[in-house]
Amino acid sequence: METATVLARVEWADSGQGAGAMLYDPRSLPEPGPQWLLPGTYGERARPVAVGGRQSAWFVDGAFGAGVLRGYRRGGLAARVSRQSYLWQGEARTRSVAEVRLLAQLRAAGVRVPAPIAGGYWRTGMTYRAAILIARIPGVHTLTERVLAGPLSHRVAHAVGTAIADMHRAGVWHADLNAFNILLDEQGDAWLIDFDRGRYGAVAPNERRNNLLRLRRSLDKVAGPAGIAAWEGIDAAYRTAWDSHH
Repeated sequence: METATVLARVEWADSGQGAGAMLYDPRSLPEPGPQWLLPGTYGERARPVAVGGRQSAWFVDGAFGAGVLRGYRRGGLAARVSRQSYLWQGEARTRSVAEVRLLAQLRAAGVRVPAPIAGGYWRTGMTYRAAILIARIPGVHTLTERVLAGPLSHRVAHAVGTAIADMHRAGVWHADLNAFNILLDEQGDAWLIDFDRGRYGAVAPNERRNNLLRLRRSLDKVAGPAGIAAWEGIDAAYRTAWDSHH
């Protein structure tokens, strides 16, 4: 897997939606600009992602190949105020820029995550809107789908547990490690997705455990006893993978 991603930056003036900027991979996006972060650019070729995304994610195709475009949307009580706007606290703290950087760091560490193509924002006064474009991983299905299809094999449990251990070893905490944010490809490898609100730095033992317990709750919710059985295999694989490097 090619891992290193060297990011470049471009900014743009206000053209009616707010001034903004993006971080992008110049190898994947040789002609950067805000248009790549707008679903309207792709017309009917932008296909909504059915699972997750809060109705704000699309499968898209461009010069960069196959991608997934996701607009950042609030949930819960905050959505009653604004679903798309966030408080401006500086570029480094925008959801999109932070996630692009996190993905680049994870890939540099050899963790299986989607390649970041671009992430940017539009600022208006003290608020901003944001979107991210990542490479689409071919031939994948969610851990949820795999668990509902039958018991996990030792190989799949090992792949998932090892991927989570690799993430923690790289110093990253996942804000929402659930069964929909773990993908399995045709080779049986596990990929981790959706690092919005993730954090880079030392991951304490209780934080590592909380990530795994969040996954347990998710699997229990979608598959009941079969989900718990799958989690137990993943948890055992995680412990083995973690202990083997410590």
